[in-house]
Amino acid sequence: MTPRPTKDLPPLCSYVVGGAVRDRLLGLPVQDRDHVVVGATPEDLLARGFRPVGRDFPVFLHPETHEEYALARTERKTAPGYAGFACHAAPDVTLEDDLARRDLTINAMAEGEDGALVDPYGGRRDLAAKVFRHVGPAFVEDPVRILRVARFAARFADFTVAPETLALMRTMVDNGEVDALVPERVWQELARGLMETRPSRLFVVLRDCGALARLLPELDRLFGVPQRAEYHPEIDTGVHVMMVVDAAARAGRALPVRFAALLHDLGKGTTPKDEWPRHIAHEQRSVKLVDAVCARLRAPADCRELALLVARYHGDVHRAAELRPETMVRLFEKSDALRRPQRFAQLLEACAADFNGRLGWEEKPYPQAGLLAQMLTAAQAVPAGEIAKSCAGEPARIAERIRAARVAAVAALRRSG
Repeated sequence: MTPRPTKDLPPLCSYVVGGAVRDRLLGLPVQDRDHVVVGATPEDLLARGFRPVGRDFPVFLHPETHEEYALARTERKTAPGYAGFACHAAPDVTLEDDLARRDLTINAMAEGEDGALVDPYGGRRDLAAKVFRHVGPAFVEDPVRILRVARFAARFADFTVAPETLALMRTMVDNGEVDALVPERVWQELARGLMETRPSRLFVVLRDCGALARLLPELDRLFGVPQRAEYHPEIDTGVHVMMVVDAAARAGRALPVRFAALLHDLGKGTTPKDEWPRHIAHEQRSVKLVDAVCARLRAPADCRELALLVARYHGDVHRAAELRPETMVRLFEKSDALRRPQRFAQLLEACAADFNGRLGWEEKPYPQAGLLAQMLTAAQAVPAGEIAKSCAGEPARIAERIRAARVAAVAALRRSG
């Protein structure tokens, strides 16, 4: 609905564009609607009460619906990287010109106010064929498009990347365009992809075009590294990690859990070949690599902290049934589970995904999570305050006696179970 504050102003010529059109044609819920206005100036929108919000190009918010309306524009590459563009917005820029600058044909469709579809680049055809195809040669100018294609692959898992588009993506990687991406943008796209239905597809597409080796070499080198078949029927560590992130997605886990699932086995990529398929002490090596990856990506604190915990302790969690009460309590203390039980619950969720992310193990129960959750509840029930009071005059004994009480509580629950 276009506002018209005075009867003297002609109506704007606007179109719904991009994802809203794509999702409607796919029969999916339309979350946000973006609009392109053709044949207008910023003054035309301001006169109708639109509020400017665009910093790099003319974007306005509708005064009533608050949907985004952008003036039709073209873009020209001026420097390497995703930010090296000059935008041109003017009344003579056509709708087709504006759609030509978009990444994929399925995102380069528009719908008029009368509902008519404008599809100059074959987006509807590619939707039917379930193909991601670039609109034109300008695709190579923006390295973020590599990440976007990979993210769309995670969302639309039954689509494939057109061979010519994958070739362009490889060219972009070879030319160093991916190296110009800033960490914040890489994290943004990876995080969004991890929250899609099949996050593994994001990393498969990045690997297919060579971008994974540039962005996450620690993850890329897991592919081809074997594991013991009795514990990992899928054998390949890279394949296993992809199955783990998908298991976390199937369970509807939060972003920190999915991110931790992705990075938990990085240390296996540094195991000497003469030790394959065993990976002794890979947890300690994983911790160092996870820390480096999180620093490079500038991952949020909650994602970093959980990823480090999962990398360090997933082996202990898997062996929960074998742990002595003393070892369980030490695990709770080192992981800060007593103060942060919700984060410990996420640690268990990531470990369950690790367990179920194996060929033929997808539906196996994971009793370790329930066992450790019960034992943590028992340890938390110990009256630490009362014990501290009883140690008046002997402060050095407080921690020792509280730990002993927690070990006893865990041992008693184990015996009763």
